[in-house]
Amino acid sequence: MTTIDEKIAEIEEQAKKKIQQLKAKKELIEARKVQALIKGKRSKDTRRKILAGAMTLEISERDEEARQRFIKQMDKYLTRPDDRALFDLPETQKQATPSTEKKEKGEQPEKTYSYQRK
Repeated sequence: MTTIDEKIAEIEEQAKKKIQQLKAKKELIEARKVQALIKGKRSKDTRRKILAGAMTLEISERDEEARQRFIKQMDKYLTRPDDRALFDLPETQKQATPSTEKKEKGEQPEKTYSYQRK
């Protein structure tokens, strides 16, 4: 037969486990809330960029001077070859030189990674 002290200890242990479970559940809920906020913020940021880009492209299609300024800025801003190709911009000298030299020697060109400014 269990004593009253043993029953109390058992109940206390169960209560501690339940508290730990509830704390873990609360942390999970809080983490999900933070992730939802971050996702919403990113979605809004992406939407702003799309709308601003659409407006800029429309203006540049109507006004040749604006188009030239736009292309000049994009030429400075874009570094990745696939991004530059979207705007029919030539490869930059940095991009062309290593790949060309290695291709001439029969070597595989190195993969280059570049990051855009925020």
